[in-house]
Amino acid sequence: MSADPSTQRPPSRNELMVVAAARALEGKRVCFVGVGLPNIAVNLAKRTVAPQMELVYEAGVFGANPARLPLSIGDPTIVTGSTATVSMHDLFGLYLQGGRIDVGFLGGAQIDRFGNLNTTVIGDYAAPKTRLPGSGGACEIAINAKEIMVIMRQSTRSFVGRLDFRTSPGHLGGATASAQIRTEQGWGGSGPSVVVTDLAVYGFNRDGEMELRSIHPGSTLDEVKATIGWELKVPADVPETPAPTAEELRLIREELDPSGAYV
Repeated sequence: MSADPSTQRPPSRNELMVVAAARALEGKRVCFVGVGLPNIAVNLAKRTVAPQMELVYEAGVFGANPARLPLSIGDPTIVTGSTATVSMHDLFGLYLQGGRIDVGFLGGAQIDRFGNLNTTVIGDYAAPKTRLPGSGGACEIAINAKEIMVIMRQSTRSFVGRLDFRTSPGHLGGATASAQIRTEQGWGGSGPSVVVTDLAVYGFNRDGEMELRSIHPGSTLDEVKATIGWELKVPADVPETPAPTAEELRLIREELDPSGAYV
């Protein structure tokens, strides 16, 4: 039998990003799902490395088991077969603020070296070049989820030395300041732990600053450095991100995003 041609194509950079993000969810129990790329990554993880994971959607759905990729947080497919449907008020108050969310998966238009995110404006707030959708539930997720993972495409426009607006806090100005403010304000989360892009995977050091963990196949260290707006922390030995398996590619291409709307 000949191999399926859809899985013989080399993985795109977006597919490398989605697979790496999904694998980062291995062992996670309860995940607050965002729309777009986070949605694909989380649903891929549910089908591969984290079948036990409970998916939580902002519209008020806990324990979602969508038969197909939801098109939005209000897509009816997230309700069918779910553990519970509650009001958005109860979801945020009882589940998120109650400390029952292990990981929140977010994206953004801009991110800085400490994992702070901007989804509000590009340019001056009073007269922005571009007005973005805003926080939605992202700020509350960033504050209250026990751990935050970020997925976004990498460029000098998105990985910036200074945010135009801080919508969702990461490690603020560094780990010490972040820990103090989180304690003073009663925030339950510890901030971002992983950032996955179409070029690489990043973690955070003890100072709360982003550092390179692996580089995706086909990308180079020079390319990674050239698309970041600050001097990146790079360890002496940087491994290559493991390539996607044929099954992971099949799931993305045939089940999760067959039209290629996201990847």
